[in-house]
Amino acid sequence: MAEIKRLSESRDLTRIERIGAHSHIRGLGLDSSMEARDVSEGMVGQQPARKAAGLILKLIRDGKIAGRVILIAGQPGTGKTAIAMALAKSLGQETPFASMSASELFSLELSKTEALTQAFRRAIGVRIKEEAEIIEGEVVEISIDRPISSNGNPSSSNAAAKTGKLTLKTTDMETVYELGGKMIEALNKEKVQSGDVVALDKASGKVTKLGRSIGRSRDYDAVGPHTKFVRCPDGELQKRKEVVHCVTLHEIDVINSRKTQGFLALFTGDTGEIRAEVREQIDTKVGEWREEGKAEIIPGVLFIDEVHMLDIECFSFLNRALENEMAPILVIATNRGITNIRGTNYKSPHGIPPDFLDRLLIITTQPYSQEEIRKILDIRCDEEEVEMSNDARVLLTKIGVETSLRYAIHLITAAALACQKRKGKIVEIDDISRVYGLFLDVKRSTQYLMEYQSQYMFNEVPDEGDADEAMQS
Repeated sequence: MAEIKRLSESRDLTRIERIGAHSHIRGLGLDSSMEARDVSEGMVGQQPARKAAGLILKLIRDGKIAGRVILIAGQPGTGKTAIAMALAKSLGQETPFASMSASELFSLELSKTEALTQAFRRAIGVRIKEEAEIIEGEVVEISIDRPISSNGNPSSSNAAAKTGKLTLKTTDMETVYELGGKMIEALNKEKVQSGDVVALDKASGKVTKLGRSIGRSRDYDAVGPHTKFVRCPDGELQKRKEVVHCVTLHEIDVINSRKTQGFLALFTGDTGEIRAEVREQIDTKVGEWREEGKAEIIPGVLFIDEVHMLDIECFSFLNRALENEMAPILVIATNRGITNIRGTNYKSPHGIPPDFLDRLLIITTQPYSQEEIRKILDIRCDEEEVEMSNDARVLLTKIGVETSLRYAIHLITAAALACQKRKGKIVEIDDISRVYGLFLDVKRSTQYLMEYQSQYMFNEVPDEGDADEAMQS
């Protein structure tokens, strides 16, 4: 019993650890007319910004823009990254969405331009179409020729079988197929038996069990919950079907840049520098597939957070890269005002060069109101499964208004742990007050440093203006 309890606790801890800062976001929260709802899909407020992002979403889905740049600019804690994540969720699984922080470029072993190129190609999908010959029907009989063992008797192991016969039928016909060792092994792996409806890929030898024939449903008094009954196929047994594979250009680059262990490099991330000649050959081949109707390009989205961390060389590279016909949509975010362009002594809005600013569609975010902060905290309490009294939520909202929304969100789990320690089930005002006293926000931490700065090493006594500025930040 104790072992079961420990296992349950372990699973709960794993689930809690997977709750991220934006795990509550399900989409942009727009209605059918592309208007932003007040609270929907985890998003609260920021209606103009969400509506603008909705227009970008529609243009991406229609495939009408490529190589465009959208800047999401606003104060810290106003939901810039949340809007980008909501855009990714709204796009769905088939549209590539790659995200990175600008500071990552300076910690990789790759050159800055190579890292940006790889990020660009991760955000460009290729939908490859090919036709495959499929044999689809209901299994009538499987007969396997077992080899003779050393004692003169037939071997009982199907794994040793090299040949056999498979009888399949549809509503119109019945045919016997010769089986090889690979197909027999695949049939054994799927545990195929008489009465199953299967699909066999002739080229790869892959066997897919579609379910039990509905005509055999009366053969059993009871079946398991996972048993699926399907109709027996009609028409010809052998058919040609279109199979679609979705990959990114970067995945094709990695696999073709290494003669061995190409797939392994994708999982380890050790891709290294990829030669320009390899990419040119791949682009040419993909272009040929497009002309033949075998492939389709899916321009995705590349999200670069903290874009002010890029230097002048990176911006120059982006200016050229965005002119490529296969460039993705670039979404960037920053919380900086007028500041230095990294690598220069010149100041510019958001730390972005003027020629690059000229390319941008700018979406701005505004600080949240008190009511919006309350709604966000309610959503986070539900996401983290923390029960909190109404008075405690009012206090937490007041803390979020006076300090920051992020600080208030961090206090939710801390207050829940404080509540567990006193063996309570609902977080009360005392729990919030306790963790508020244990963990300082930026303003109180700055005030503490001002009072005790002489006791710290290498302290610099600021002027009164600098002190006021530090307190306001």
